[in-house]
Amino acid sequence: MLDPQDLYAWDAKGLAVVDLALAQESAGLVMLYHFDGYIDAGESGEQIVNSLLGTLPHQVVARFDHDRLVDYRARRPLLTFRRDRWTGYDTPGIEVRLVQDATGAPFLLLSGPEPDVEWERFSAAVRQIVERLGVRLSVNFHGIPMGVPHTRPVGITPHGNRTDLMPGHRSPFDEAQVPGSAEQLVEFRLMEAGHDVLGVAAHVPHYVARSPYPDAALTALEAITAATGLVLPGVAHALRTEAQRTQTEIERQIGEGDEELVSLVQGLEHQYDAMAGAETRGSLVAEPVELPSADELGREFERFLAEREGEAG
Repeated sequence: MLDPQDLYAWDAKGLAVVDLALAQESAGLVMLYHFDGYIDAGESGEQIVNSLLGTLPHQVVARFDHDRLVDYRARRPLLTFRRDRWTGYDTPGIEVRLVQDATGAPFLLLSGPEPDVEWERFSAAVRQIVERLGVRLSVNFHGIPMGVPHTRPVGITPHGNRTDLMPGHRSPFDEAQVPGSAEQLVEFRLMEAGHDVLGVAAHVPHYVARSPYPDAALTALEAITAATGLVLPGVAHALRTEAQRTQTEIERQIGEGDEELVSLVQGLEHQYDAMAGAETRGSLVAEPVELPSADELGREFERFLAEREGEAG
């Protein structure tokens, strides 16, 4: 493997600020990380990153070589054209930033597009950064589509070697093989190296998984703050406000739907309640429930929304 350090460059000013923060934070810093491009149902992780950067002070500490890591033909960056010339270019950026929470406590945020290539080298580079910056806990977060109704609380699946930081939550999975991501490979390699990592996967109703679902982002954020001690009331307030608007809109669309759509959502509610009751009774198996498949519900909801858009046009 080529030297991982060639993949990134330090920002001298930002690094100096981190070193000053480390002198005051003897326990080490928390690093949150999320990359665009992998499965992120409801844009859960993306919403958290955008809210953090949009509401809290931050500065760049390190920049990755996006020209080496990003496949432009797979995800073409946007160029702005005005009248007779190009006036702007949205440069992809994979960056580590130092952020301050509401109390002024520092933490790190690594975000940007998911690298298309050199995942092993990238993971090794992240490990170098974790060790250089004295990171005590790395936390990743995203949304996963699940057969759950929007009318029930958002569930969480914790993963990593510090799931003890999220008591009361357990994984619904025994074993599964899924397509890999740079985000999860970083988690795997950091754990192999003996670093503490926590992953937070929020459960998003699959029939709204392609649209922003702030409820999932808010639930993931609350799990992160509970596990890390970070104080982020402004970010939570922004997500809570959007969550209320989204729920109102979903209810409006459901209320104007046909009986078949309503019965599909009710079926998921029945399943959710049956599973919750089984857990309360200590049973390992919930009562049998006849339910539509995820594909059936997703197709029905998409058909309904498409019909509405056609009528509006």
